Amino acid sequence: MAPIIQHRTMEELTWNSPAIADGIAAIRTGSPFVYGLTNYVAANLSANVLLAVGTGPAIGAAAGFPAGAGAVWINTAALISNPAEPLSDAARTAHEAGSLWVLDPVAVGAGATEYDAFVKSLLDHRPTVIRGNASELIALSGGAASGKGVETTASSEDAIGAVEELARRTGAVVAVSGPTDYLTDGTRTVAVPGGDARLTQVTGAGCSLGALIAGALAVIPDALTATAVAHVAFATAAERAGARTTGTGSFAVALLDELSLLGR
Repeated sequence: MAPIIQHRTMEELTWNSPAIADGIAAIRTGSPFVYGLTNYVAANLSANVLLAVGTGPAIGAAAGFPAGAGAVWINTAALISNPAEPLSDAARTAHEAGSLWVLDPVAVGAGATEYDAFVKSLLDHRPTVIRGNASELIALSGGAASGKGVETTASSEDAIGAVEELARRTGAVVAVSGPTDYLTDGTRTVAVPGGDARLTQVTGAGCSLGALIAGALAVIPDALTATAVAHVAFATAAERAGARTTGTGSFAVALLDELSLLGR
């Protein structure tokens, strides 16, 4: 699949943008195996998001999986119930095997110095994509923004310069989430508007977006295009779910329904 983004631009991407629906179709057709380490709060939703678009997910410490997976995602909140070694081992194994992988640096910059140092050490294993909220990514880039636990205190617009710099320094595609998401490889930068405010009220929604990016990476060769496909799909499903639900519980179920129906 050819990259959908050819020049540095702040073009807005939506479900009607070229190659987005084709990207979702490629995931369904390819049915890749996707492996992840995430926290126990987000694991169920992350797995169900991946199943909704046709991947085969596996979550949990398993030595051989990072090398054999189509793509890997590592959510550092997995440290809630795991030691650091499985996360660093998975990142190193993925990198050494040439497996594409996504880093979700949850709550980095929120004040836990030892934790922040560990998260930053994972950059040595060259993630393909880094995704997070504005405070997390500003902090990861070396800036002064701090989060309030897992919540951001900065807007996604505030983080554009920081994520572009982080992308250039690491060689990764960097994606910052907010009312409008911004995705960049350091040269090309695009915006993905939409979604629904209730995404911030469903535990693990952002974490599951990291999983969905991994699912797209497994079948779409251009990392920025893959990241865009995942973000647009997630925003579109959230908009459609929001249009037909009233509460957060029904919204969470409808989000999975709408992801399963995208492109069908």
